[in-house]
Amino acid sequence: MPRSNPIRVMVVDDHEVVRIGISAVLDLTPGMKVVGQCSRTEEARKLSLRLQPDVILLDIRLPDGSGVDVAREILAACPDTHILFLTSFADDHTVLEAVLSGAHGYILKDIASDALVRTIKTVVSGESLIDPRVGKHVLSWVKHLSSQPGHSKRPLLSPQEQRLLPLVAKGMTNREIADSLQLSEKTVKNYLANICAKLNVGRRSQVAAFYAGSFKGPGSVLADQ
Repeated sequence: MPRSNPIRVMVVDDHEVVRIGISAVLDLTPGMKVVGQCSRTEEARKLSLRLQPDVILLDIRLPDGSGVDVAREILAACPDTHILFLTSFADDHTVLEAVLSGAHGYILKDIASDALVRTIKTVVSGESLIDPRVGKHVLSWVKHLSSQPGHSKRPLLSPQEQRLLPLVAKGMTNREIADSLQLSEKTVKNYLANICAKLNVGRRSQVAAFYAGSFKGPGSVLADQ
């Protein structure tokens, strides 16, 4: 159903020119409105509680702290707010922590303006998205899971569950996945629930990141080395 109200966006970045540029683009986009902007974590905490925005575009590193830490706090205090990391950092540790913070997306700052708008809409619709260029950085997470006690030599995910991973990574909805694999939407939902339980994750963006960092072909997902 079309939204009756505009998507309310908050921008958190320590570079003024970035905040102004993003705000200018989004304010000119029908159905979107920038309701606030700031440059520090403490401001982000207070402003998010007061404004309760639909989406927060959040940089990963801020002058007074970590965007990952403030993301966790905001998500705990504002469960209806979506966190979308917009950053230039793509190192292994940072990407992994960001994905596991519970954020709904992770994209790089060189994204085109129209792609940014689409990503915001995707996140607000309930889907998650991670830039495929940074997905490879979760390989260390895969190795950690594979080394856990009790992990067998068999792949953790079934062949059918493995088929879902690339489609989730592409940002496809449950209905689109169901149509593509000729399954019912309920079956797809159950498969995704099983995948999340096996990987110990809670969001589609984490599943997408896992796929990008671990998939090496049929039969190899999460198999012990």
